[in-house]
Amino acid sequence: MGRRISYREALREGLREALQADPRVFLMGEDVGFYGGTYAVSKGLLEEFGPERIRDTPLSELAFVGAGVGAALGGMRPIVEIMTVNFSLLALDPIVNTAAMLRHMSGGQFSVPLVIRMATGAGRQVAAQHSNSFENWYAHVPGLRVLAPATVTDARGMLTLALADPDPVLIFEHAQLYNSEGELNDTDVVDLCSAQVRRTGTEVSLITYGGCLPKALEAAETLAGQGISVEVIDLRVLRPLDDASIMASVRKCRRAVVVSEGWRSGSMAAEVIARISEQAFFDLDAPLARVCSEEVPIPYPRHLEEAALPQAHKIVAAVQALLGHTP
Repeated sequence: MGRRISYREALREGLREALQADPRVFLMGEDVGFYGGTYAVSKGLLEEFGPERIRDTPLSELAFVGAGVGAALGGMRPIVEIMTVNFSLLALDPIVNTAAMLRHMSGGQFSVPLVIRMATGAGRQVAAQHSNSFENWYAHVPGLRVLAPATVTDARGMLTLALADPDPVLIFEHAQLYNSEGELNDTDVVDLCSAQVRRTGTEVSLITYGGCLPKALEAAETLAGQGISVEVIDLRVLRPLDDASIMASVRKCRRAVVVSEGWRSGSMAAEVIARISEQAFFDLDAPLARVCSEEVPIPYPRHLEEAALPQAHKIVAAVQALLGHTP
């Protein structure tokens, strides 16, 4: 049996283990030190490791992400924390034009072993400029590895593997997961290349990641009570996508619903649906479906925010429609 901890605690354990294991590792970002992190992930690490390795930075994502790229090129193993994915847009140049491209542009002479962590997603009433899900934008870029851990085991275990990668890795932590709890199981397989089956089923493949995983599991439980068997796939790695695991589930269930908190247009859900259409079209017994955020800036009022986001009841309705069931 594993021990029960929070997602936040799992991330902190991963950070502590990485800092203890390699003197080249350091954490930098806004409020990561004295304040203990905006989401309290790095709380206590400044006292344990000191200001050389837990570095508070000025309020400039462009500057401190660029410094992280330079440190990685100089032989260090920086972990850069960006407060929210919305603010990462200020650092698109060092992430996309430098970190992702430098191995290619140097003919393999240089690599950028940089890990960037950032909160993503909505559901906390912090309004439009703090609530988006842009991970699919980064998953579009060759040269980046993009992770979306949804369980405490992945939250702790993926960081060590990301630091061992010679190329840049982006880790998206859904803000609504920080307080969630789960069983930390040291026997679970953690890697940076495969999706995971979180619930087995036979009638519909429900494909999702990150903060939508708990909603998908809730929907699957509701549907099980209606006699509908749903398989839940946690993508967990958004680039490179694990096509083999996706297609294996789709070929078994012959129907699929993809759930993503990004906006419907140009979403990760759209990419997964396109790949299923390309690789498993003749295995389908029904059209593909998706549940995404509404095409609006994320509202501030709670009732409107909840209405704009994927929810378990919306996922249930999508599966029922696919099977021709009436609510």
